[in-house]
Amino acid sequence: MQSEAKPSERLLRLTEVEGRTGLKKSSIYAAIRGGSFPASVRLSRRCVCWPASRIDAWIADRINGHTR
Repeated sequence: MQSEAKPSERLLRLTEVEGRTGLKKSSIYAAIRGGSFPASVRLSRRCVCWPASRIDAWIADRINGHTR
């Protein structure tokens, strides 16, 4: 399986994603369920994160007026 992540990809925890997007936890998870926000990556049983590039792309889409 080929990875989409770059070798130096930074992983963001929920608090960082909240800070970068302005959304709160419940809105993030609702948007994931709705298919309009990047899904998290599970690192362990109790730890998830988001690749920074996916969050940056989501933000850029919003700035450019492309919403899903």
